[in-house]
Formats: sequence, structure tokens, C-alpha cells
Amino acid sequence: MQEVTGTTRKAAHQFQIFVKPVGAICNLACDYCYYLPKKALYPDGASHRMPEDLLEAYITQHIDAHPGPVVNFSWHGGEPTLSGLDYFRNIVSLQRKHKPHGYTITNNVQSNGILIDEAWCRFFSEERFSVGLSLDGPADLHDAYRHTADGRSTHKQAMRAYRLLRRHSVPCDILCVVNALNVRHPSRVYRFFKEMGAEYLGFIPLVEPLAAGGLAEPTDGAPVSDRSVPAEAWGDFLVAIFDEWLARDIGKIQVQIVEEVARAGLGHPHALCIFREKCGDIPVIEHNGDFYSCDHFVDPEHRVGNLRQTPLIDLIEHPAQRAFGNAKSELLPRYCRECNVLDMCYGGCPKDRIISAPDGEPGLNYLCEGYKRFFTRCRPFAEQLAVQSRRQSSEAQSRQPIEPRTPQPGAAHNRPAPKVGRNDPCPCGSGRKYKHCCMRR
Repeated sequence: MQEVTGTTRKAAHQFQIFVKPVGAICNLACDYCYYLPKKALYPDGASHRMPEDLLEAYITQHIDAHPGPVVNFSWHGGEPTLSGLDYFRNIVSLQRKHKPHGYTITNNVQSNGILIDEAWCRFFSEERFSVGLSLDGPADLHDAYRHTADGRSTHKQAMRAYRLLRRHSVPCDILCVVNALNVRHPSRVYRFFKEMGAEYLGFIPLVEPLAAGGLAEPTDGAPVSDRSVPAEAWGDFLVAIFDEWLARDIGKIQVQIVEEVARAGLGHPHALCIFREKCGDIPVIEHNGDFYSCDHFVDPEHRVGNLRQTPLIDLIEHPAQRAFGNAKSELLPRYCRECNVLDMCYGGCPKDRIISAPDGEPGLNYLCEGYKRFFTRCRPFAEQLAVQSRRQSSEAQSRQPIEPRTPQPGAAHNRPAPKVGRNDPCPCGSGRKYKHCCMRR
């Protein structure tokens, strides 16, 4: 079958793709990992490394399809560093080969940090990569679920990776999975990250539906495993962190979910997909070119096609992919539609909509109680930001001298400036994320 190698048609909207260069292969065996079982989708003994011809086809089509001059690549797993440093050097070489004049390429790698050493950090620094590092708090909390296949600790290696990345000035986001254990220690977890100098924190709630199979039975009758974060405790955890951040760390530490609160207050679209009104803009490409609707829906039902047979632009804009994204708002329960924090949540991630609303309608987010508590607590903060923003805008306009000019067709000043999210590539063209560049100026 002839391989598809490129397209010149642009996507109608911004998109991000989680690419799995080694599929679900990983050097850890974390108890709560939702992606390790995806190995079962592919035959045993087959290579789980994306071949170079497919890699080049993907890179070419991603650049061609992207609507803007700043194109971001996201390398996920499994553990993407298992593909090797030379593989990533080849990725950068292919990106340079196919980068049009005036374009900027950025790269992000999500890693457990085990293989990150001086050589990796030099490469990340030289090529302006950013890294998302998985770390669940102090050693005892981190190692409870994050360990090797034979049960050994991984905290020391993750901390070593963090220190190396900092030494080489590689932008590093901390991603912490909040589970039934560390959710009981919000201040301890937050202060641990603060003391190690972390500047950006993302907290990811662990929700393991029993319907997924093979999970430990709950002790409280909830439809999730016993290591999943309880909904009420999730709200308490977020509120405790918000209160401590608000009291001491504004401008020092960026907390992802607090920034989403700020975006809602300012009337900006959410940067984090789980809080957007619609989803479907962050699909997955597996090592063999299979295209899936979402990282949490890598299954036969949500396989849209394969990059070897269908151009990337057609997969991104496929009716099945659009239907998947629209379903998030179309299936929102009435209980959510009437909620006073709807603009901050939009029902959360579809994967967590596993319980029924108080009126019996299905499709309520398991974490609803926790999110509602947190967003209600943050509402005054968001409203204050909105008032302050309007005041600053009004003052700036009052200071702006009025200069009559004749508008020119297509002139830049006739177009509204795009709103840049903190995780978007910086519009200055540096290759770094906005949060690590001009946002702080």
C-alpha cells in the first residue's frame, strides 16, 4: 500500500498530538498506569518503535497541516526516552529538513526521568526542548505506586533527573498524580515541590473505573478502585493548595488548575483540554501510525485510521474525531448545564463521567463534588482578576493617544490579537513555551 507523505491543506484550528515513538513500552511498572495495557493492542514480538519512514511522514504532515508558524511536537509514552538519544537527534534533523522558512518548531517530552542524564540534558538544552517530569511528592508517597517491575524505588532517579534538568536550564513542569494516598497530604506535597524549586505544578487526579477490569475493589462502594482519589478529598486537596499558594506564592509558583481558574475569570478559553467546552484537539498517534481520538481512549472503538493510509489532516478533521469532540458538550447532564461553575469545568474529562447526577441522569463526572468545592472557593479570586483586568485595560486605553489613520485592507491592526495560552509556543518565535518566555516580561 502506498504511503501518504504529506499535504498542503491546513487544519481549521490549532491541534496538539501525543506521539508514542515506542508505543506503551516503559521501563517502569506503575500500579496506576493506564497506558501500559495498550501493549495488548499490538502483537507480541513486533517492534514498538516508530520506523524512520513513518516518523518522517508524520513530521512532514504535522508541519504541513498546522495552521500557524509555531508548531509544537509532544512526545509521550510509555517512556519516549527508551527510543534513544540518537532517535531524538534524528527527530530534530527531520524537523529542520521540513521546516518552512519563518516557522518555529518546539518540542516537549513527557518522561519518568529514569534515563535522563547529562547527555540528554545537553541535548534538551541545545534544542530548546521542555520536559514534563512525573513526580508524586516525597519518596514514600511517590514510591507507593511508582516503581520498577521488580518493585524498586524510582524517586531517587526522578529527583536526579529534575536536578540535571534545572542545572541545564531546561524548562521542566512537574506532573503529580493525586491518588488515595498523597491526597491526604496536600500541604506536605505542595511544600515538597516548593522546597525543590519547582516553578510549575500540574496535579492529575487518579480515577480508575472498576469497569476497566483487573482493579482492586473499593472499600466504600464507589465505582472506582481503592487507590483512586476520593471526590471530596480531591476538592479538599485543591482548596488547601490554592489557599497556601494564594497566601504565599503568587508570582512564584504556577499551579496549572489555578491558571485555568484565571483563564475562566478573564474570559479566555481553557488551555487544559479537560476543562474545554469541547475536546478532540489532542489525539494520539501510536508507533505504527494508528490515530486515536484521545490518550484516554486508545481502543479499537476510537481508532480513527492510520497515517500510512490517510493524511494527517483528514484524520484530524475526520467526522468521527469531530463527533468525539462535540460529544463532550452534547452529552453534558442538565445538572452540569445549570451549575454556577460550568465555565470553569464544562463537565471535566469525559473518561471520568461515570456516575449519575442527583436527578438520575447519567454522565456526571465522578470528581464533580471535588471540582465544585474547589471552583466555588476560587470564584471570588477569578472575579477579582476580571475586575482588575478591565480596570487596567480601561486605564491603558485612556492613556493611548488618538491618532487618526486610514485602515488598510488586511492590515495587522485590523485583526484581533490572538490569545496566547501559557503552554502555547511563545509568539516571539523563541521556540519556548509562552510561560517560560515573554509571559514573564
